[in-house]
Amino acid sequence: MIIFGTKGYLYQLAILTLVCGRCGNPSAHALRKRVTKFTLFFVPLFPFSTKYATQCTFCGAEQRVTKEQAEQLQAQEAAGSQGNPYGQPQQPYRS
Repeated sequence: MIIFGTKGYLYQLAILTLVCGRCGNPSAHALRKRVTKFTLFFVPLFPFSTKYATQCTFCGAEQRVTKEQAEQLQAQEAAGSQGNPYGQPQQPYRS
């Protein structure tokens, strides 16, 4: 008898300040990587699916991004600048 299946792993890559495409609020977004691995006898062997997404901490909306976009967002976060994959400029706060 052979036992096989899949197991998912979720990695948080960065926390970014972006304008949400759904609620329009400038808020923190978690950049996450979801990897699904093939398992044999409950031992993960190799990944067969990798997906990237950002999730708004204000409303919970999740936006899928490509690997290239995820790498670009990580590079911008490491450099100290703020990126925005939704194409909406972040407005400065005025009091």
